[in-house]
Amino acid sequence: MEWTDIQITVPQRYAETAEAIATMVSNGGIYIEDYSDLEEQSWEIAHVDLIEQELLDKPRDIVKVHMYLAPDENPAEILPLFKERLEAAGIEYSLDTAGVEQEDWQNAWKKYYHAMDIGQRLAIVPGWEDYDTDRIRITMDPGMAFGTGTHETTSLCLELLDRLVQGGERVLDIGTGSGILAIAALKLGAREADGVDIDPMCVRTAGENAQRNGVSEHFRVLVGDLSDKAEGTYDIITANIVAAAILSLAPSVPALMAPGAAFIASGIIDERKDEVLDGLRAAGLAPEAVYEKRGWVCILCRKAEN
Repeated sequence: MEWTDIQITVPQRYAETAEAIATMVSNGGIYIEDYSDLEEQSWEIAHVDLIEQELLDKPRDIVKVHMYLAPDENPAEILPLFKERLEAAGIEYSLDTAGVEQEDWQNAWKKYYHAMDIGQRLAIVPGWEDYDTDRIRITMDPGMAFGTGTHETTSLCLELLDRLVQGGERVLDIGTGSGILAIAALKLGAREADGVDIDPMCVRTAGENAQRNGVSEHFRVLVGDLSDKAEGTYDIITANIVAAAILSLAPSVPALMAPGAAFIASGIIDERKDEVLDGLRAAGLAPEAVYEKRGWVCILCRKAEN
């Protein structure tokens, strides 16, 4: 099947905003070409400073955001919405489209996805890779759903879960995607987890990953939104989505929090940090700590005292 590859080229300073918009608009997947800090990233990820000249010659002042549309999606419907949001954000851009076979992009990214240690206890391991470790191993095949552990927003959440989960907790993962956060919490010792997502594809992927990790009996994956799916109260609630969605759902969160519960909000670009903090406070949540990594923000909250 041939998918449509929409390539948006923006100045590097707009990269995070363009990526956030693409994530909201696309039902398929996105891929980012950003070589602005190539040398630093190569060292941090692989501890090597030998880089192919072809990569060194890539422009450093622009970023390409690839947004993939499924064969049954009409680019003529998606493109106007995407252009409108880019222009509303004041982003300079150029846009091209091309056809690409599904397997070309669905599998090509795997060569960049390798096992990684996160926090003090976790190791995220692709299903196709062997990795000898004494850490708690989470085997992931994200498929078409967001959540491999490599993105800053996900790793920030995982690091927090590594510190917060002590055993026996009930967990809610809003916008569960690949299910990685709920699965990590269960592997760390949580008693049970609910994962909610509006995308049936994500729910299927999360369920498959739960089975792969042996936690499916304790992980309930639901299609829908927060308001009609979450039940009772939870000890830990995660929402690794986008700023606008966090602001929208925040007023519903305090009622779902058990005494002493933690709410982890992530997926927030740094330029919207203060806006989200104000929105969380207005919703009856008390920000306890803010964590940042390469332009992304993760906020730990408790229920505000009356």
